[in-house]
Amino acid sequence: MIIDAKETYGRYLEDFNVGDEIKHWPGKTITESDNNLFCLLTMNTHPVHSDVVFCRTHQHKKILVVGTLVLSLSVGMTVSDISGKAIANLQYNDVKHKAPVFVGDTIYVSTKVLEVTNSSRRNDRGIVIVESEVFNQHDEVVLSFKRSMLIPTKVVV
Repeated sequence: MIIDAKETYGRYLEDFNVGDEIKHWPGKTITESDNNLFCLLTMNTHPVHSDVVFCRTHQHKKILVVGTLVLSLSVGMTVSDISGKAIANLQYNDVKHKAPVFVGDTIYVSTKVLEVTNSSRRNDRGIVIVESEVFNQHDEVVLSFKRSMLIPTKVVV
């Protein structure tokens, strides 16, 4: 049997139901290299993300993973289940950093469907609004965010 991954990647508008919760898999263990590379790519030079000696004098006493890396990874971890078929990502909002993430932590993401609305202009798409929570290996919520996406329908009515 041949399975076309293109067809099983992401969801159509009809596949979303308000209240559904999706537990994304696998998790991601954040390495020092991940954090360093992201700091370089984004030009974030704050020593709390790269300098062990500086961190010893700081609140957490160890290197803190860049918050936008945690957000970016979390969004990426949801793509195959949520936005793989999206026409466009429309908005990210209500981003809340709730606890620190450190090198070596493993993050997991769970997403709840908040709204599913058919487009008023075109019958081949609609808007899906979701809220994701990001957990570390201790089941502590470290980040949450909402996002809106323009998703195609399976069938044009």
